[in-house]
Amino acid sequence: MNAAIHDWHGQYVWIIGASSGIGAAVARQLLEKGARVAISARRQALLDELASTEAPSDIFPLALDITDHASVLDARDRILRRWPRIDTVLIVAGGYSEMRADSFDLAAANQLIDLNLRGVFNCLDAVLPMLLGQGRGGIGIVASVAGYSGLPKALVYGPTKAALINLCESLYGDLHPKGISVYQINPGFVDTPLTKGNDFPMPSLMTAPQAARQLIAGMERGAFHIHFPRRFTNLLRLARLLPYRGYFWLIAKVTGL
Repeated sequence: MNAAIHDWHGQYVWIIGASSGIGAAVARQLLEKGARVAISARRQALLDELASTEAPSDIFPLALDITDHASVLDARDRILRRWPRIDTVLIVAGGYSEMRADSFDLAAANQLIDLNLRGVFNCLDAVLPMLLGQGRGGIGIVASVAGYSGLPKALVYGPTKAALINLCESLYGDLHPKGISVYQINPGFVDTPLTKGNDFPMPSLMTAPQAARQLIAGMERGAFHIHFPRRFTNLLRLARLLPYRGYFWLIAKVTGL
């Protein structure tokens, strides 16, 4: 559904949310494949630590706050003053806050919506005119399998990720005819700082480097829907096809929640 990527040499990639977890692992692996990579996140110290292990000419660390529109625009402008273009933008930044109906917190909900959803729109405003002007390139957005359907403890997290899935589908329809690739990326459970506090079973838990390899492989083969690990993600996709009575029974049975 997208153009295949056969060689990362000469490619300029901007990863937003690269200070740890999947974003940092993708950055390392793309650098090994020959890409030049700009890495962004809120914590400059962590970005600098990652950059210190790589060739200075190939990696560009610059902090931003995805919820601050001006800081995203400033980061884009700084990259374009250094690089001739940006070929691929990966929006990995996001957060998780456990929440159920009996513990609903509006302030926490709005904070998560700002980070997981409005922050992505801030990034789109920064990069869509650039990509459309180039008439080439790609954009990938990390959502989650939690966006496939309602899950326990994901009262706000799940809806934000469901919105990103819908967003990617809409973007594909608009951008594919213009020669721009769109990647909808839905990880299952990955061992990152976001999942460290989970107190429930996490089936098919992957390491961040394993997830990064799956993500990059999906982009290289030109996939639109990149999801992993498939034995887990495909089960969730199939479960969503059940009648609601069966779906809710299955989720309660599997999660115990």
